[in-house]
Amino acid sequence: MENTNSDEIRMGTKSVWAGEREFRAYGATQIPVVVSVTYEHEDVSKWYEVAMGRQPGYIYSRNSNPTSEALEKKVSILEGSESAVSFSTGMAAISGTLYTLLRPGDRVVSVKDTYGGTNKIFTEFLPQIGVESVLCNTTDDEEIINEITKGCNVLYLETPTNPTCKIIDINKFALIAKKYGSIVVVDNTFATPINQNPIKLGADLVVHSATKFLGGHADAMGGIVCGPKDLIQKIYHYREINGAVLDPWSAYLIIRGIKTLKLRISQQQESALSIAKYLQSKKLVDAVNYPGLETHPGHSIATKQMHGFGAMLSFSIFGGLNSAGILLPKLKYANMAANLGSVETTYGPARTTSHVECTEEERQALGIADGLIRISVGIEDTADLIDDLDQAFEHLESCLDASN
Repeated sequence: MENTNSDEIRMGTKSVWAGEREFRAYGATQIPVVVSVTYEHEDVSKWYEVAMGRQPGYIYSRNSNPTSEALEKKVSILEGSESAVSFSTGMAAISGTLYTLLRPGDRVVSVKDTYGGTNKIFTEFLPQIGVESVLCNTTDDEEIINEITKGCNVLYLETPTNPTCKIIDINKFALIAKKYGSIVVVDNTFATPINQNPIKLGADLVVHSATKFLGGHADAMGGIVCGPKDLIQKIYHYREINGAVLDPWSAYLIIRGIKTLKLRISQQQESALSIAKYLQSKKLVDAVNYPGLETHPGHSIATKQMHGFGAMLSFSIFGGLNSAGILLPKLKYANMAANLGSVETTYGPARTTSHVECTEEERQALGIADGLIRISVGIEDTADLIDDLDQAFEHLESCLDASN
């Protein structure tokens, strides 16, 4: 399909067709999995030009690979960026981006509600190389703006946040950050390109854990960064030297997953809203975090910058970890696992999923209670997921009544 960069082409069509034709071979209708480590050149001069990046082609799969490049092209089109570079995991993409952009003496501003692994980069690893990391209260706009104005080389945002599902106004902070020369990076893993396009909202770079919704089947790991050619080239150079490259088989599986991305997200977020409303009705649920609820503090911002509210939610349960330990094992149509974005529904306490790397003290400081349960809603029938939750809550209630 031609001109899949066009805004006139809708996202479902782009998910299937974007960036594919130039990478097909032998008349195949699917992208080939090119497992070759190296690539032969019959002309020494041309080989050098390819190696120097002055002519298209491949020399070594740590530098580039046709299957991985096809994935980069597809996601770049979906995000509306000039270019993209893939990584072996989402955390490799995030860390590779930050280590490319930041130097000793630099200052990065972010929020407290980022994914636990990202939080560790800010609190543990960047300070080791002399980078000042400032983590603001996620919903305190004045604090974020104040820290940007003090000096900010990189503004790093995640919205919706993992696992608290807080919403950050990308356009508002991007406009301010640009005035102070900041590079704005947004983790778009939860929203996906179907629901949110940070570059159109003013971000410079968009990062994804492609392991999650892009792949969608919990069978391939990967990460990707999208943005302008000049910045992506710098991040690519960091990756080609440091070596966290995406293997071609994983790239193929993620490409295949993206073809059904819009269909999956449509069903998943329909169920997520129904589950969120159901949880609000349960007396044992203390709070429900889902931006699609009108009671959510970030609902109006999410409505403005998102096309849908996504498949992720979380809730706090009375009785904390003890209640979670009774409720979750009774679910029939859910995995208890440290993953999200798959076709199967997945539940897990935040302390053993998103923030397992953090100490109990660190989780408390971030407002991550032991009884906070994250749900990644799958593509199952909505009614079956609600019924499943209902029988699990009945079991929990009977257990609690028996203990009183």
